[in-house]
Amino acid sequence: MVINKMRIDQTLLEQRKIKVCPVVTRTTDEGREILVFRHPLAGIQLVKGTLEKEEELADAAKRELFEESGLELQSQPTFLQCWHSEHDNQVWYFFDCNIEVAAERWAHFTQDGGGHHFQFFWHPMQSPPSKDWHPVFQRALKELRNWFSVE
Repeated sequence: MVINKMRIDQTLLEQRKIKVCPVVTRTTDEGREILVFRHPLAGIQLVKGTLEKEEELADAAKRELFEESGLELQSQPTFLQCWHSEHDNQVWYFFDCNIEVAAERWAHFTQDGGGHHFQFFWHPMQSPPSKDWHPVFQRALKELRNWFSVE
């Protein structure tokens, strides 16, 4: 199957192993920061979710950003890269989401997993993740730091 001119492995799609990760960053006087959240059961994470059958990757990124953070992206996100996460045979598609976010912190209630309050905040990209980060998201942050050339 081809989605957004990218070949998607149909088996992985059917197994719900294709993930989209809408990436929101901002630049401050201290450098680039990335939007993350604290999951009440699973540590610090990036927004990420499953590509649904017949859904476009970019549309899935917009949907996941809204469902998990409450942020509504008006423009199409820009594809950054595909990453084989080495976690549960998942393949992640990162999208740059250009959106203005004034808040430093906020909470959002999501229906995911039966309903959770996610606590959103900005993480300096040059700072390594703490032990509070879920291990797969530690690796994802490292991948994004390389992509954005953040040391």
